[in-house]
Amino acid sequence: MRGVVFDGKRAEVVDDLEVREPGPGEVLVAVSAAGLCHSDLSVIDGTIPFPAPVVLGHEGAGVVEAVGAGVTHVVAGDHVALSTLANCGTCPECDRGRPTMCRQAIGRPGRPFSRGGRPVYQFASNSAFAERTVVKAVQAVRIPKDIPLPSAALIGCGVLTGVGAVLNRARVDRGDSVVVIGTGGIGLNVLQGARIAGALRIVAVDANPAKEAVARRFGATDFLTSTEGVREVLPTGADHVFECVGRVELIRQAVDLLDRHGQAVLLGVPPATAEASFRVSSLFLDKSILGCRYGASRPQRDVALYAELYRTGRLLLDELVTRTYPVEDFAKATADAEAGRVARGVLTF
Repeated sequence: MRGVVFDGKRAEVVDDLEVREPGPGEVLVAVSAAGLCHSDLSVIDGTIPFPAPVVLGHEGAGVVEAVGAGVTHVVAGDHVALSTLANCGTCPECDRGRPTMCRQAIGRPGRPFSRGGRPVYQFASNSAFAERTVVKAVQAVRIPKDIPLPSAALIGCGVLTGVGAVLNRARVDRGDSVVVIGTGGIGLNVLQGARIAGALRIVAVDANPAKEAVARRFGATDFLTSTEGVREVLPTGADHVFECVGRVELIRQAVDLLDRHGQAVLLGVPPATAEASFRVSSLFLDKSILGCRYGASRPQRDVALYAELYRTGRLLLDELVTRTYPVEDFAKATADAEAGRVARGVLTF
């Protein structure tokens, strides 16, 4: 079958990939569409260290082909969105409703794929850049069949991370002020999360002025090309600032833009060894810096919620899909993403 494999030096589309059958508690999914996220690009450029060879992709949706023993919540033919959380469901963190903190779901890559008889790693317990993938049952979330699969694919990472960061991690409230630095796929979802939460002033910041229209479509009340003008819009600072780019100088700016009791939420991914600085005294007025993994999501709950928000017109998905590419055009999709020509490109099989 076809898939995108990174061998440690370059990523290419191959047609000789194999995947094993689902075991107990697992689901085999025929992937219909998969979003190209910057996390995939970060594996290729080394920002995110990961063992190779590996099948890339982690933001997908498709149709259940088969289920392993003990799986009852989905059956063959169901449409599903895939999450990256292969959490155990039984540890203290899972029991507290914090599956993103499950230690079984972090740093334990499996190898359900093979190529030429040699095992191939799975990226983010998902590997959606393959015609078929095997995931833990908890990662397959049934969705209504009237949601287009290229749009549904984006729920699995961009929406869960961006909207989840607003609703679950920052807990933005009605009337709050929000600044979003970077309006790519994650930033746009932060914008619409803030709109859904009822934020009063939502300031989008992006160096590319061409992104203003789409930022406003997703919920921005103001658009700036640098953080320098934020204080003119919000003289005392913001209640919440989301850094969605992954640059240490922007992290510092996010902290500096906070109002009293404000919080900076870090969503962008800088290099693994990057260090950021800030003035310690600036935090004493109850300001906070929050890390955020995967939007502090509970996918079995949140995916269903976001699907219904989409069906009622409150959550935008179709507008996120800037362009679709057949998987054979992976190189073109990557080039467009790196150049910022698309908010979210989607590979289709």
